[in-house]
Amino acid sequence: MAVTPANNEAFFREVDEELRRDRAARFWRQWGLWVLVAIVVGLAAFGGWLYWQHRRTVAAGVEGEQLQSAYQSLAAGNTAAAGAPLSTLAQSRNAGYRALATFTQADILLEKKDTKGAIAKFASVAGDAAVAQPFRDLALIRQTVAEFDALKPQVVVDRLRPLAVPGGAWLGSAGELVAAAYLKMGRRADAGQMFARIAADSNVPETLRQRAVQMASAMNARASGTAAAPANQGTTR
Repeated sequence: MAVTPANNEAFFREVDEELRRDRAARFWRQWGLWVLVAIVVGLAAFGGWLYWQHRRTVAAGVEGEQLQSAYQSLAAGNTAAAGAPLSTLAQSRNAGYRALATFTQADILLEKKDTKGAIAKFASVAGDAAVAQPFRDLALIRQTVAEFDALKPQVVVDRLRPLAVPGGAWLGSAGELVAAAYLKMGRRADAGQMFARIAADSNVPETLRQRAVQMASAMNARASGTAAAPANQGTTR
């Protein structure tokens, strides 16, 4: 009896389905255990990551409370009470808390006239690659301020000139130090140009701009974009 086209198609479809079932069965016999292991390991890793994130959140909350406690102690004039939490936070795995605690330690050392110790603290933040760049730049400036008198002027220029650029966040602070170093080197023209650059940048804080205008004027350096000093210049302290 001849097989009709419809019956023929159904036969081939059954054969194809049977082949797929056979291939799937062979795959699971050969690889099923490893697939299950991979799933279990993946779930365990995901669970571990969630736990790690939770622990980080909890730890950050605890460290935030420690930092607040230290600041409250300092506000109350109790430097000794702030010492322990600051020492702990200065070793934190959280780069932000580590930087803030170290900055605070440096300020305390400066108040105690321990300039050498403060310089070391600022240098540790400036050299910490895990800390955000703005913190590192600020630490470098603070370090340079603390040791300015002991540094060769050229060292100050080489260190801070990359920060003393128009539009930069640290043009005012870094630029003043670079200009002061130029003056110590007898390079009045370079110092005047730096002061003029500070005076012309509207992003620089007003007090720094006023001071820069005065210094640039004294050195006959014209601040481009700054026709005159602000009206209240005469009241500058």
